[in-house]
Amino acid sequence: MTLQQENQAWTIRDLMKFSIDHLQRHVFDEARLTVELLLSHALRYKRIELYTHFDQPLSKDELKVFRTLYERRLHHEPVQYIVGATGFMGMQFQVDQRAFIPRPETETLVEQAMIFCNRRPEGESASILEVGTGSGNIAIAIAKLVRNIQVTTIDINTEALEVARVNAVTHGVAERISFQEMSLFDPLVELLPQKYDLLVSNPPYVSAKEWEHLAPEIRHFEPRTAVSDSSDGYEFYRRIAQIGRVLLRKNGWVLVEVGHGQATYVQDIFEEAGIEGLSAVNDLQGIPRVVMGVCP
Repeated sequence: MTLQQENQAWTIRDLMKFSIDHLQRHVFDEARLTVELLLSHALRYKRIELYTHFDQPLSKDELKVFRTLYERRLHHEPVQYIVGATGFMGMQFQVDQRAFIPRPETETLVEQAMIFCNRRPEGESASILEVGTGSGNIAIAIAKLVRNIQVTTIDINTEALEVARVNAVTHGVAERISFQEMSLFDPLVELLPQKYDLLVSNPPYVSAKEWEHLAPEIRHFEPRTAVSDSSDGYEFYRRIAQIGRVLLRKNGWVLVEVGHGQATYVQDIFEEAGIEGLSAVNDLQGIPRVVMGVCP
């Protein structure tokens, strides 16, 4: 039995069972979730509706659409790019190959930014600078979930900024976010027109050496500049430490996401630059994921 047999009457149940078994045999992670997402997208169903229509046969056109999506996944294209969206902080974000796919662990960074903002006296506003926009998920989630803030977010990738702006409009926060095409390493970044209360970033922290061993889903599809600094994995942290005092108000905070095993070294970089009160926060897997400190 193969998906190429167009004359076979496939029900949702049969198609799910076959596709899940096939992906598992070829060692794809999250086979059931993958099939649910692809099939619900092909049929324009909610995932729960697949199970309430288990015995429904697919038309030839529906099967053709699903097979096209499924073959893309067999070539290791990420599911999020195939269906064009992903969830983050309870919201849906448009994603495609122009922008890095939001990860669940980054929700820890947003949660810590929210805690920082919510410590302010009631009614007090705050300004936030985000480094590395991607799909806009971090800036948009903060702007959506926290009152009285204004976010400036910078990214060197023009196409990623396009995706982020669309997502900001979708979530109704475009007027609270200023998108700037700019590199953190451009000297002009130090001339941004204001100082900020908080700098938040999920920077490229995969080293050039590690990049070569990443899954094909990342290496062949996601923007390399959003994943790797093409160096030792710490270039962005050094730059943030270097210009933190310039960009932040007195006693402004820095919150950065770090990779597995990087927290201690990033804290050392920040401490050497004079950043104080350093600590690391674990994600839900117990991995130190967010390094934070204050610029006195």
